Amino acid sequence: MTSPRIPSSTTASRRKVLQTGAAMLGALGMPAIVRAQAAPKIRIGYWPIAAGLPFYAAIELGYFKEAGLDVEALKFAGAQQVMEAVLSGRSDGTANGTGSANIAIGELAQPGTFKIFCANPSNVKNVLDEVIVPVASQAKVMTDLKGKRVGSGPGIQNVTLAKTILERGGATGATVVELPIGQHVAALAAGQIDAAYTLEPTGTIGRMNGTTRVLEAGVISRYVLGDNMAPWFGGSASLSSDFIRKNPDAAKKFVAAYGKGVAYVRSKSVEARQYLKGYTPIEGALTGEVPLAAYMMYNEFKPADVAHFQKFFDLFSEKGIFSSRLMVDSMLYKG
Repeated sequence: MTSPRIPSSTTASRRKVLQTGAAMLGALGMPAIVRAQAAPKIRIGYWPIAAGLPFYAAIELGYFKEAGLDVEALKFAGAQQVMEAVLSGRSDGTANGTGSANIAIGELAQPGTFKIFCANPSNVKNVLDEVIVPVASQAKVMTDLKGKRVGSGPGIQNVTLAKTILERGGATGATVVELPIGQHVAALAAGQIDAAYTLEPTGTIGRMNGTTRVLEAGVISRYVLGDNMAPWFGGSASLSSDFIRKNPDAAKKFVAAYGKGVAYVRSKSVEARQYLKGYTPIEGALTGEVPLAAYMMYNEFKPADVAHFQKFFDLFSEKGIFSSRLMVDSMLYKG
């Protein structure tokens, strides 16, 4: 017995319905697939200082876009706020210039949160940290600050370091006054403080307007690490472990694109300075004068570098700022 023959018109109609249905399903499904494959938005917090230059340059030169990444720069008033944004999930990482000790405090609060992929070492040659005084000050060495009022940037990292360098530099009895770094030069000119432990470009600003001079540069390397050429890893760029776990490919692309920013700053430091504008208060003649930090990517760290980084962290353990000893190696991004 043969099957009943279906009229050709019915077959054609059924085929058309199936084709139309398939097309509709494809149209409906396509946006979901595209969304699933699209790179996630990567929110990076930064403190508007010169040390974040590789991040600023990578954005402006399109390195992140070339890698297919959607990166959003989030500006915060201080390093602690940058760190807290990662803890709260409002940010996925930090740009260079964010205090390494601030990041460490966040790591101790929520273990396993931060992975450092780039740090900005400084010393007496690559100047970031310094003690400045009014241009007419009689102070010649650190011991001359005994009993004086010394300004410090806000936050636990700045205050702890200011107290340590004064203590180890022989400036006994000095009082540390917490002030926004942008106010240090004005406070010195007004006589509100006698000196300031500060970060660049403050010293350069004071020198250029004739109100302050540098008493000593590279003070963390000398008084905390014991060698004025030792690298002080005062700031770091990081990604949250949660972001890396959820977006491993995007994390690798981000770190690679950020590394291109580092390479650009290293090879074309004069050209790179233009990208300080808009991200920091640094502009005009100051753009060409401010010292630039050095940078070290996660795969460039040598054992000696890790040891110096660890010695810096250990200071905060010794001072009771860290609740326990934190190992730097456990926080380094592994690629």
